[in-house]
Amino acid sequence: MSTNTEIDADARDRLLDLAAEFYDQFAGGEVPSMQIPTRTKSNIEYDDDKDVWVYGDRHSTRSANTVTGAKKLLKAIYVIDFLAQQLDEDRSSTLRELYYLSESWDHETAQFSSQDESNQLIEDLEIVSDVTREDFHMRPEESGATLMGPLHLREQTRRGERDIHCQEDVGEGGYQIPNNPDTIEFLDNDADFILCVETGGMRDRLVENGFDEEHNTIIVHLKGQPARATRRITRRLHDELDLPVVVFTDGDPWSYRIFASVAYGSIKSAHLSEYLATPNARFIGIQPTDIVEYDLPTDPLSDSDVNALENELEDPRFQSEYWVEQIERQLDINKKAEQQALASRGLDFVTETYLPTRLGEMDVL
Repeated sequence: MSTNTEIDADARDRLLDLAAEFYDQFAGGEVPSMQIPTRTKSNIEYDDDKDVWVYGDRHSTRSANTVTGAKKLLKAIYVIDFLAQQLDEDRSSTLRELYYLSESWDHETAQFSSQDESNQLIEDLEIVSDVTREDFHMRPEESGATLMGPLHLREQTRRGERDIHCQEDVGEGGYQIPNNPDTIEFLDNDADFILCVETGGMRDRLVENGFDEEHNTIIVHLKGQPARATRRITRRLHDELDLPVVVFTDGDPWSYRIFASVAYGSIKSAHLSEYLATPNARFIGIQPTDIVEYDLPTDPLSDSDVNALENELEDPRFQSEYWVEQIERQLDINKKAEQQALASRGLDFVTETYLPTRLGEMDVL
């Protein structure tokens, strides 16, 4: 296993190789440029060997033959210089800090006009260098996602190693997932499966009802659209501990996309699908059939909900027979429901009836 020092040195070398490539192009009389995969729904395809969604063959070119292109490459050089220095000093920064830090750069043209612009450039550098932003020592703002369950792990921190049991050594809030889960070593576990939960309210209900203890499950709080660290630790738990993964969300198109980002990868980070996505994850969220069967409290679909569902029917991640059937059923009943709607049948219904029934049908329980 590579040490942190070796990983940092490799990340720094790859970044500097990119800068050197721009210089070599310029010295050779070529217009400096770099190619980036087109990050659109039409340019993702399923990789049968890796069981994940990845970018296809379409690319866009960042070239200095236009003023706009030249500015983008200039900004890339400034960011590479900053990241290389950051790695040299074994320091880290947040994506937000990078945006503000550019205000101090000596060349005004290299400064970012928005955080979206700086975020996209970091993603570009990930793709062309084949190094993750975590290995650049770049952090998002805190996601606050947690896990709770029968898992004993060892975490590497700046103050040294610490061993933690994710039930016995944590409070009701659980163990907070670090920005880079690859610093974690799994020591031991008594888990039978992983349950990824969209909302904090439902996560708290499951913990209060002792679902993690009764069913030996690791409950991962996704906290809405899951951060990369959350998806990464889920993938590692699945692969390294050989645990099935199920994803429990609300019953609406936006929640289906939360599931898709866990299972299939997101369009935005398709270059990291093999690293972040868990292709064997299964959906256990509120289905249109559940809305009807349990007569759940609902809201009508909004125009944006309908549009999102119709788009999902064209999304390559939702082309299975199951998803087409569920989406068409939801459009037909014109309703959506939250996880907490299960409380209409009692606070214990979700842990005593709904989840055990669904998990039993999946042969997880």
